[in-house]
Amino acid sequence: MLKRPPALVLQAPGSNRDLAAARALTLAGAAPTLLTVGELVEAPERLADFRFLLLPGGFSFGDDLGAGRLWAATLRDRLAEPLARFVEAGRPILGICNGFQALVKLGLLPGRRALFEAEVTLTHNASGQFACRPVFLTPEPGTRSIFCRALTAPIVCPVAHGEGRLAASPATLAALEAEGLVALRYARADGGPVAWPDNPNGSPGHIAGLCNPAGNILGLMPHPEDHVLPTQHPGYLRGASGHSGLPLFQAGVAHALQLD
Repeated sequence: MLKRPPALVLQAPGSNRDLAAARALTLAGAAPTLLTVGELVEAPERLADFRFLLLPGGFSFGDDLGAGRLWAATLRDRLAEPLARFVEAGRPILGICNGFQALVKLGLLPGRRALFEAEVTLTHNASGQFACRPVFLTPEPGTRSIFCRALTAPIVCPVAHGEGRLAASPATLAALEAEGLVALRYARADGGPVAWPDNPNGSPGHIAGLCNPAGNILGLMPHPEDHVLPTQHPGYLRGASGHSGLPLFQAGVAHALQLD
């Protein structure tokens, strides 16, 4: 068994949360490597060397044609076969913010249809504003996500996005709920009714993260990699603590270890 499973942080032009994601993976017990999409396209067989794949946040390809769209097109057109093998092997994949947008447009999330067939999208925030603030996330009871079903506490972490509102047909939204594909929801620390800005983008059902039916792929708009140390809690200077995002990464790493 690998003591530190190798994890790939895949960079795209414009992604900017790569180092924070790598630090979170290191703290969670993985051994991260940073590669650009171009480097992986040149040697697609390298993907098989990794046990964890993370698509970080940022503004891939300048968000031209929509957030995550060109990143998704590159992955589908140039790396479909190794990605399909990675998914079918049950290896964990995590997409954060722009990485979530790419996974949705790629069709890996929610993954109810054929591989690489998109079913939902992430569109402009209902407020019409870029959201940048701390949020409170609760794991959904009964979720299939291997990242979230063992979480014992909510997560406090920031959001930073302008296109994070989940858009899907009413039938699809109902299926996501019924099939355990909702992984995380926006919430309030006091348990009260959720409204803007607790839900920063207006996603229906306050959905903040989705998983696939197998549970090994997770995408979320908030940035758990930005709260993996006590000093990163937004209320740290006022004495607040807890609700770290690190357990989410630890769950993914633990799953990766179980595969070998």
